[in-house]
Amino acid sequence: MALSVLAKKNGSQTGSWFSVQVPQEDFDLADILQCGQCFRFIRQADGSFAGVAQGRFLRVYQDGDRLYLENTDPETFARVWAPYFDLSTDYAAIKRFLSADPVLRRACQTVGGIRILRQDGWEATCSFILSQNNNIPRIQGIIDRLCRLFGEPADGPPGSYCFPTAERLAQCSPEDLAPLRAGFRVRYLLDAARKFASQEIRTSRLYHAPYPEARAELMQICGVGPKVADCALLYGFARTEAFPADVWIKRALAEWYPDGFPDWAKVFGGYAQQYLFHYIRTGGQ
Repeated sequence: MALSVLAKKNGSQTGSWFSVQVPQEDFDLADILQCGQCFRFIRQADGSFAGVAQGRFLRVYQDGDRLYLENTDPETFARVWAPYFDLSTDYAAIKRFLSADPVLRRACQTVGGIRILRQDGWEATCSFILSQNNNIPRIQGIIDRLCRLFGEPADGPPGSYCFPTAERLAQCSPEDLAPLRAGFRVRYLLDAARKFASQEIRTSRLYHAPYPEARAELMQICGVGPKVADCALLYGFARTEAFPADVWIKRALAEWYPDGFPDWAKVFGGYAQQYLFHYIRTGGQ
């Protein structure tokens, strides 16, 4: 991907913005950050998004085919943010393949700017544990409190915190996590921390083991069922064959695929799931 980098004065003490060209038809920042796959980016009054990922604070906005990023530079973009936004994947080719199905064709045409972020696997696992029987604003609040209480300062302005490590959380008691106001999920979070910190669950297996084995590995965690495991594997471990089935996807399958989701499309199941999920959630017909 050819990078075009432009410094733009923004008049604030946080420095300059850098602009990178993105394929507009395959990149919709708002859909990417608000489709339920991540919880740390918050939309600002000016339309930008601010959050912490990969240990760094980022403020970012899109204007047409240009993506503007603060607190970065060309080297950091190429090393951190291009992989995070999955810019090396040819989403146009994926959408062409999936468009052999008429429903997926409409979904790709309507919400085709979604990309699957390459998030940290441990953070994604915890985020979807905390998402159970929850809504997005409340999930965001729990995660924000978790990071402020137990995370290290991020590379960015004061008040920005990294997601806490498994080793840090494994040292905590349920009483330590009471300020999160996460309820029954605290027990699940602590069990995940102890299993990751002790390497009872190895991240290398989650990335590379046959999918059923990776899924079963995550389901050793107390409270983790198939949907949470599939979400963690898709959004945190780049397992794009995952097909998380929440209430929206079950509704889409019942309405459009009563005989089952087509086998030929399962090779890109994770991408198809995201298009279908956002399409039906935003009123797709």
